Amino acid sequence: MVDAASPTSAFSVAHSNKPYLLYGTAWKKEQTAKFVSQAVHSGFRFIDTACQPRHYNEPGVGDGWTSAAQDLGLNREDFFLQTKFTPPNGQDHNNMPYDLHDPIPTQVSISLKTSLKNLHTDYLDSWVLHSPYEDGDDTLKAWRAMEEAVDDGMVKQLGISNCYDAEHFKWLYKVAKHKPKVLQNRFYSQTNFDPELRAFCKEHGIKYQTFWTLTINKDALATNEVKQWAEAKGLTPQTYMYAFLMSLGYATPLSGTTSLRHMAEDVAVMERMQNGAVFFETDEELKRFARVLGMDENSL
Repeated sequence: MVDAASPTSAFSVAHSNKPYLLYGTAWKKEQTAKFVSQAVHSGFRFIDTACQPRHYNEPGVGDGWTSAAQDLGLNREDFFLQTKFTPPNGQDHNNMPYDLHDPIPTQVSISLKTSLKNLHTDYLDSWVLHSPYEDGDDTLKAWRAMEEAVDDGMVKQLGISNCYDAEHFKWLYKVAKHKPKVLQNRFYSQTNFDPELRAFCKEHGIKYQTFWTLTINKDALATNEVKQWAEAKGLTPQTYMYAFLMSLGYATPLSGTTSLRHMAEDVAVMERMQNGAVFFETDEELKRFARVLGMDENSL
């Protein structure tokens, strides 16, 4: 059950002005536990997963973080564990955590119980609706069921992912008893990098979490100018990208790397920023990188 967060807990850091990275666990299959353990040993404390066997091995996440925590002498409050309730349209119907024909509130409840068991915890720091339903009424049914878990002390905060319709997100924020604290979306040009959604998140203190951050922007990161800017800051183009997003103040990137070297580089830039390092010293430095990405420089 949820207790009051200590000032040094990962949850408290997530609600402070300190920048941080989330370790993303999709697509790691039977190696999930190994990679999560390596990520924790490298310094990651914020972990994202989903109760969606199609793309995630949630039990492996639970085994990975608990094994590393035991090695390092860490406690549950040292971690920020975020998972997702995935509606039926995102599930493999031959391998689902709940019955396809159950009512939405029942599916939500079973998914939560499954996640808590898989992750070896009695509460979640963050629980995310993996995507809106096609029918807004169904989205609200799922959200109301998720809100009950907050009321019951099993979840600290809620969020939503793969929501690219700004009006739909604003509607959910308006009708929600427990407002979304997280919006997790792809960060790419196809949505023009979500300018209206990012502005709303910034205004309302919502963390805008980004995934596919590096892969889908690899052409921009491969340009000579980005390489030069990154090198001048003692960074790689990839960690320069993460520093850019964390410098915005409301954005939190996911890193799903399986490379020990990249894990160390990612943690290093996060820790440098947490200790006061500034990689984008002027608005113009932010804007010039935004232009290379194809973003509207005035949407930062």
